[in-house]
Amino acid sequence: MNYSRRNMIGSLAALSGLAVLPMPAWATGNMGRHNGGSVRKGIYDLSGAQIDLHIGEGNFATGGRYGHAIAVNGSVPGPLIRLKEGEKTVLSVHNMLTEDSSVHWHGLLLPFQFDGVPGISFPGIKPGARFDVPLTPRQSGTYWWHSHSGLQEQVGHYGPLIIDPAGTDPVQYDREHIILLSEFTPMHPHQIMKKLKVSEGYFSMQKTSASDDYPLSAEQRRMWGQMRMMPTDIADVSAPTYSYLINGHGPDDGLELPFAPGERVRLRIINGSAMTFFNFRLPGLPMTVVQADGMNVQPVEVDELQIGVAETYDVIVTPTEAGAFALAAESMDRSGMAQASLTSQPRRKAAFPALRDPPLLTMADMGMNHGDNQGDMKDADHGAHDAIPAEPMGHRKMDHAAMGHKMPEAVAADAHSEHDMGAMGAMDMSGGMNMRDTSLLPETVKVGPGIDMVAMNPQDRTGYPGLGLDNVPHRVLNYRMLKSLAMDHHKRSPDRKMELHLTGNMERYMWSFDGKKYSAVGDDPIRFGFNERVQVKLVNDTMMAHPIHLHGMFFEVVNGQGHHQPKKHTVIVQPGSSATFDVTTDEPGDWAFHCHLLYHMHAGMMQTVSVAFPEGASS
Repeated sequence: MNYSRRNMIGSLAALSGLAVLPMPAWATGNMGRHNGGSVRKGIYDLSGAQIDLHIGEGNFATGGRYGHAIAVNGSVPGPLIRLKEGEKTVLSVHNMLTEDSSVHWHGLLLPFQFDGVPGISFPGIKPGARFDVPLTPRQSGTYWWHSHSGLQEQVGHYGPLIIDPAGTDPVQYDREHIILLSEFTPMHPHQIMKKLKVSEGYFSMQKTSASDDYPLSAEQRRMWGQMRMMPTDIADVSAPTYSYLINGHGPDDGLELPFAPGERVRLRIINGSAMTFFNFRLPGLPMTVVQADGMNVQPVEVDELQIGVAETYDVIVTPTEAGAFALAAESMDRSGMAQASLTSQPRRKAAFPALRDPPLLTMADMGMNHGDNQGDMKDADHGAHDAIPAEPMGHRKMDHAAMGHKMPEAVAADAHSEHDMGAMGAMDMSGGMNMRDTSLLPETVKVGPGIDMVAMNPQDRTGYPGLGLDNVPHRVLNYRMLKSLAMDHHKRSPDRKMELHLTGNMERYMWSFDGKKYSAVGDDPIRFGFNERVQVKLVNDTMMAHPIHLHGMFFEVVNGQGHHQPKKHTVIVQPGSSATFDVTTDEPGDWAFHCHLLYHMHAGMMQTVSVAFPEGASS
């Protein structure tokens, strides 16, 4: 089908102005007003040739806290949309709010004009209007959907989406449970954003002080102070501001998920949160990872995994005996935990582990790592197509002597390592460790107040399991353990390579790509030819992990697995490090490309990717 991009978006604007539709029975009364009716918790299925989603308002409560929510079909999360590969359906989104809204179908392959990003692929859905998305799924797996308007995702506008395969599912299971992780706060998201802009550490309850219990010497504290950084700066917003949820239920709700001994139970884990990385485990029960971001992978058994915002993992667990197992989803900064019990007997609760000690940032998170025990991919031979340059493309070679400090000869993996902190002590701190030396950046990066840190020696850390998980006594997933189930026999070498820097100023709460804050008007998009094969290197110049999501296409994480590189739609780029992916740009149109930490995206870490239409098609 030949679409004119300009005409298509114009026609969709007209479509979104359809007459106001009557409110369904469940939403009558107060549901359409602010501070209206109560919102249901939990997940129920919707399927069929026509699926209607009604976006409304109401009150949400958990654990003694209550506040405003945006609910879809009266619940938080919204309903599970269950589809089948190859079968047609129409997704009708009805906006019952007094403000614009949208739905992005996260991870789905579909024409760009239905992707649901206002300002990039369509104009949004006006109050009282309806927007129809005709869809014939050409994939299967675990996905989700959420708003891309006005920070609505934070207040409940999200839900799961499963596409069953047309043929036999390679994953055999007896029972399944959706585990949708998220957060709730009574605070309005625009208030959160305002407070972050005024003071980026406003919500942190884990600051260092002269009387804290963190294993830091006075000299180490002085050095962190000179850098104007906190070793505890792990999450922008966390508990107690947030209550962590599983399927809309807080820990006090006592959510139970049934099983029978001996069953193969499939857990479809979705991180639908706004800002939270979760460390997920079932103490005493191993998990076999079988799918990542909806794509089947070779089974790998682990005891814990870190799931970034917007990622999904499917795992199989097989409890052989009766009892109750804790589903513990601990926030990365270990300030709180989402909880549910996998139980063989109703009302039998699991015993949940205590919160672990908060982790601390290390030298590697400053981009000063030399590859020791931090999951770096530096010298290994990964095959001609997977080779990662030893030196970041576009970086100037560093003269460490001229920079006024000595580089450590080794960096320990343990965040509390004396060697690690001792190496810091060997440095000349007079220039803030020269971590703001913008001469290290390529010319494509716009230097200005939006950049307050430059990673001096960023390495690929796809073998790193996540902050605080590199020294636990059990098996933890990392990206290099992921191998696609099917081999790519026709893998192409990249036609070209490009490098993008993840940049920010944490004190001013400014976030960007290549030092350029996103603007829907006047920005020059990242341009790709149709069916071009591109290797993209993401360099994280900040001390925070960023889950980077590409709309409309899957990419392959360059992780040393050759023709079995795993396909994903979201990749975590660790602090002060790099990550590389290969992408075949075979989905024409304009697509969003952004950090999936909601307030980072809102502050500017977003860009438009424009894929040319094939030759002979209208553009």
